[in-house]
Amino acid sequence: MAFSASPHCAPPLHRFALRRSPPPQPPLAFMRCPFFSSSSFRPVYFSPAPTLRIIVSAKSKKPSSGRSADSTSASAIDFLTLCHSLKTTKRKGWINHGIKGPESIADHMYRMALMALIAGDLPGVNRERCIKIAIVHDIAEAIVGDITPSCGVPKEEKSRREQAALTEMCKILGGGMRAEEIQELWVEYENNASLEANLVKDFDKVELILQALEYELEHGKVLNEFFLSTEGKFQTEIGKSWAREINSRRNSILVEKRKGPK
Repeated sequence: MAFSASPHCAPPLHRFALRRSPPPQPPLAFMRCPFFSSSSFRPVYFSPAPTLRIIVSAKSKKPSSGRSADSTSASAIDFLTLCHSLKTTKRKGWINHGIKGPESIADHMYRMALMALIAGDLPGVNRERCIKIAIVHDIAEAIVGDITPSCGVPKEEKSRREQAALTEMCKILGGGMRAEEIQELWVEYENNASLEANLVKDFDKVELILQALEYELEHGKVLNEFFLSTEGKFQTEIGKSWAREINSRRNSILVEKRKGPK
């Protein structure tokens, strides 16, 4: 998000974190944890481990040569457990503006995936790939949290942290084709390297201003900065069209408010 959740830039309780050695290149630190299979590692917590309980089968703890069904299942559940924080971490931009009960990172990515699903066909654009990019574009925030401009982290450093986190997540998944695909999709989005990435970048901004409009109506706030920060930055016709519609609705609402009660 250009703007995110939790009043602090450091991940809150129940968040995975980076343990830093001397800057500027803090490595990710992982430790063995009983909630995960013995072949896996998980990031160190800032605070006591979450209450989430995962039952790991005795079979999954046995060392195995190669990728057995048991080890593959254990890696999948470890990865999905790590992604739990995407459902519970609130986007920082809304917290910074005093929105109570704001959307989570997963909420944001889900509606972006819906946008990819319902968007009209575009020549040369792979809809399925757009949906996949939308689902993974913020996935590294399961470890690093929602780093926003208010955190003062340079763009290059933010990208480096997220890439390191994604690499660790893919190790937890056990590597292989699916992990490679997640890496590839994330890099494609990060580099804005395809028509699909262009479109999903636009969906990211569209979802932001649509959510801002909804919070304005729900909480009686004026959230101009989200509209100003995205103005003129849409790359595709669908993105531009949807942004115009959202801004048109907002302007109509503002006009009605200025008129006051009849």
